[in-house]
Amino acid sequence: MGERSHRTLVRIVFIGAGNVASHLAPAMEACGVGRVCQVYSRSESSAVALCDRLAEATAITDASRIITDADIYVVSLVDHAVGEVLAAVKDAVERCGIRNDALWLHTSGSLPMETLAGMSERYGVFYPLQTFSKRVAVDMAQVPIFIEGSSPETTASIKAMAEAMSRSVHYADGDLRRRMHIAAVFACNFTNYMFTVADDLLKADGLSLEVLYPLIRETMRKAMEGSPVVGQTGPAVRGDRQVVERHASMLPDGLADIYRQLSDAIYKRSLQV
Repeated sequence: MGERSHRTLVRIVFIGAGNVASHLAPAMEACGVGRVCQVYSRSESSAVALCDRLAEATAITDASRIITDADIYVVSLVDHAVGEVLAAVKDAVERCGIRNDALWLHTSGSLPMETLAGMSERYGVFYPLQTFSKRVAVDMAQVPIFIEGSSPETTASIKAMAEAMSRSVHYADGDLRRRMHIAAVFACNFTNYMFTVADDLLKADGLSLEVLYPLIRETMRKAMEGSPVVGQTGPAVRGDRQVVERHASMLPDGLADIYRQLSDAIYKRSLQV
């Protein structure tokens, strides 16, 4: 990266313009990794919106038009779309050729690094472990980034990129990333669903989720500052079946089942402390 920067700015192509790309692309420019020159997305509005936040990137919606002489390609797509888009890019590669020393990265916690093996000799993973929304600012310096490379030299290059952006950079192979992703789903996605259920229940009685904000903040504080299992409270951890069944009887069948299953899981986990 250092040698190239003397010749010209490192040129980056983003394949994807979703939530992760909308934070990662501007961050790569801001921390000096390089200049994003092209953004691909099936959604023209998404590609244009991301380009508007970059120095001089061009938006495209045809994967076969992705330039073949960039230094870095960042694949930041939903997992199920990666194969189809890469196939379209490979068609362009076979017709026009592509730099064999270009660095190809994906940002997925679930996909193996080898998903990119056919694109270049240099490939790897640049996985920021955070929940992203396009309109919500995130301090990338605080976001843990997990990396993996196809060779020690490639890993070192990816590490240098990550350390330019974040103070928390770690190596993680595919198996570890998948396990972390599962943990993140429990900590983030499932937790947010619980907030959604609580919001729905409160709205049914004309109340706002705001009445639970102090409780939510204290719960998060205890989880981060201590041990979540030690900080567990409520009727389930006490084994109070009478209260659990009373609550479950007030819920529709689907939620009642979830309530009982979670209560059983909480009680069983408490016995292991």
